[in-house]
Amino acid sequence: MYALIDCNNFYASCERVFQPQWQEKPVIVLSNNDGCIISRSEEAKALGIPMAAPEFKIRTHLKQHKVKVFSSNYSLYGDLSQRVMGIMRTFTPNVEEYSIDEAFLDLNEIAITNHHAYGQQMREKVLKWLSLPICVGIAPTKTLGKAANRIAKKYQEHTGGTYVMDTDEKRLKALKWLKAEDVWGIGRRMAKRLKAKNILTAYDLIQPHWHDWIKKEWGVVGLRLKMELEGIPAIGDGAVPESKKSIATTRSFPKQLTDYDLIRERVSTFATVTAEKLRKQNSCCHMVIVMLVADKHSIDDPKYHYSKGITLPFATNSALTISTVAVQLLKEMLAETNTVRFKKAGIIVTELIPQDAKQLNLFNNEDPRHLALMKAMDKVNEKNGKRIVRLATQAAKTWDMNQKMLSPRYTTDINEILTVQCR
Repeated sequence: MYALIDCNNFYASCERVFQPQWQEKPVIVLSNNDGCIISRSEEAKALGIPMAAPEFKIRTHLKQHKVKVFSSNYSLYGDLSQRVMGIMRTFTPNVEEYSIDEAFLDLNEIAITNHHAYGQQMREKVLKWLSLPICVGIAPTKTLGKAANRIAKKYQEHTGGTYVMDTDEKRLKALKWLKAEDVWGIGRRMAKRLKAKNILTAYDLIQPHWHDWIKKEWGVVGLRLKMELEGIPAIGDGAVPESKKSIATTRSFPKQLTDYDLIRERVSTFATVTAEKLRKQNSCCHMVIVMLVADKHSIDDPKYHYSKGITLPFATNSALTISTVAVQLLKEMLAETNTVRFKKAGIIVTELIPQDAKQLNLFNNEDPRHLALMKAMDKVNEKNGKRIVRLATQAAKTWDMNQKMLSPRYTTDINEILTVQCR
């Protein structure tokens, strides 16, 4: 059996740990530069506050309902996440951290007589030690574990926050309830294709007459997903049903930028971060795309989103190559527009392949010294802190972000540790 633990409304819940006066009150957390809503408490959801909504558009609504707004505090969230994972390792040594607020636990080698009670122990321990609410889904496969967790979270009053899918009857009932688009690993494009075929639920997906279509259109990834839904484990450690087909690094600027050198610095830094992501998952890209976004409310030109891309003659994950290409694309893009003020930029890399599947070109290959240089750069930065070694086009200092509602870093900075007054 596998357990999927998921922290409820994680960022908002983290803010409440050290500010309990906001328990049972509407709380939201904003993205970088206080842009959009990225986490909501249940009370905020009940007020109809939508996820991903720009804060400035609903500011009046937030004030009217006295919603507490926080800037994102990733130092706090990352530290609390590691503490949750540490607690999970007291239940089994086989913990796979899937995201900052989710983890799979392999329970197959643990002698458990009552899985529901075991899940409840996990919830109670995290709540008691960290004041963080979690839900637990337990099932024979990881994909069913995600579905079980969804049920545990949606019907907390009946499940107590833990749902165990331990019979075929429960599995089939859950699959008939679960929409195909909500199955773990099914992206938006595949969801549209499934809908076009009238495959609307997870139960439809496992019907025998769809086997050949899934094999032809979806390949081994789709067949593995189907097996998982049938209760047969088919996804190993670290594997996800659908591999990433692109990686993006995009950020809004704290203010609108007009200076070319500043925009170039941002683009170069985003390219470097993207290259790091590629190396971390042992991938290379063939295509690099640069995007720029102007403030559509401050320009006369109806066009405010610009992008330009290029296919490289070789696959790469070198920060040097991707940054150089990105800066050249930026120059070409700026030369083709009269817009001078921009509020957002980004780098997108696509046509990804595994690093060990690179094909050499007879006449045009990347300088082989890049590989050794990137390894050395990653090693130094990992040991001594991010951006100790960086490209000349990058700024020495990390850009300040708009974080007007930032809470203290209670657990990672001694100067911001919680102060208790005893009277």
